[in-house]
Amino acid sequence: MKKLLKTILWVLLIFVVALFIYLFVGKVKPAEKIGWGVTFSKGYAADFEPDWKKMFLLILDDLGVKKIRLVAYWNEIEKTQGKYDFSELDWQINEVSKRGGEIVLAIGRRLPRWPECFSPEWSKSLPEDKNQELILSYIKETINRYKENKNIKVWQVENEPFLRTFGICPKLDKKFLDKEVALVRYLDPVRPVMITESGEFSTWIGGAKRADIIGSSVYRTVYGKLGYVTYPIPPVFYYRKSNLIKLFFGQNKRIISTEIQLEPWGTKPVKQMTKEESDVSLSIEKFNKNVDYARKTGFDEMYLWGVEWWYWRKMNGDDSYWNQAKELFK
Repeated sequence: MKKLLKTILWVLLIFVVALFIYLFVGKVKPAEKIGWGVTFSKGYAADFEPDWKKMFLLILDDLGVKKIRLVAYWNEIEKTQGKYDFSELDWQINEVSKRGGEIVLAIGRRLPRWPECFSPEWSKSLPEDKNQELILSYIKETINRYKENKNIKVWQVENEPFLRTFGICPKLDKKFLDKEVALVRYLDPVRPVMITESGEFSTWIGGAKRADIIGSSVYRTVYGKLGYVTYPIPPVFYYRKSNLIKLFFGQNKRIISTEIQLEPWGTKPVKQMTKEESDVSLSIEKFNKNVDYARKTGFDEMYLWGVEWWYWRKMNGDDSYWNQAKELFK
């Protein structure tokens, strides 16, 4: 018995070492052609620029962005129960469409930007089963409104739903997530469904089981309980992780990056940081290093995180981030 146990432990050790070498050792040839995009959050943008439409148009026309992830925030669309107001999202989608851009539209309760979950005030006193019913109604209204728009290429359902350690959100209900995905597929059987995952802290299995596309975050320097931490993860990690997912879930499974860190992460909101504070996690040099790192992951489609902040820096006398990003969209 002891001999068998010892053999099993040795096999497990060899497996762990082999997996570590596979994931962490080696290099990847960058994709020959990379599709660069950005994520735009209207609410977050308005914190920097009350005239957020001005910012949005500059993102499209000055930066030259052609791929953009937009967000259908439930709390903005249904401020009053049963009354849907899509006017602000209509405007965003129409402006991108007029320019022939491509849109990923994120829907659900958990969506990009803090606090991660965006419920209308009137819904917060309701029981969870009622909230889930109302979320499905809002998703149905959203899909039916936009499914004829050819510029919308992908429906994203929720945002990093399996990242349970981050955000102010209800406990993940996998059965409800399955209902959301099923509803989107029923309403629009043509477009692919995407689920996003943490690039560093998720196996991606939850997303791979449910979606056509996995969207991975790529973060380099973050701030938390241990202070500033730069992840000791090589770019090849994401490429090899992608290969494992395709091995077990099919070669047709598409994996992109939906959140390349190009915005500071520190002790306070970015708008309150001094230049010295923001430079700790994202100086212009680190901005360029993060872009170079992203190229080496092997992803061929990547959505950059922080366009609202680049704009704010530009309007406050530092256009270096904006101009560096502009080079990518040429």
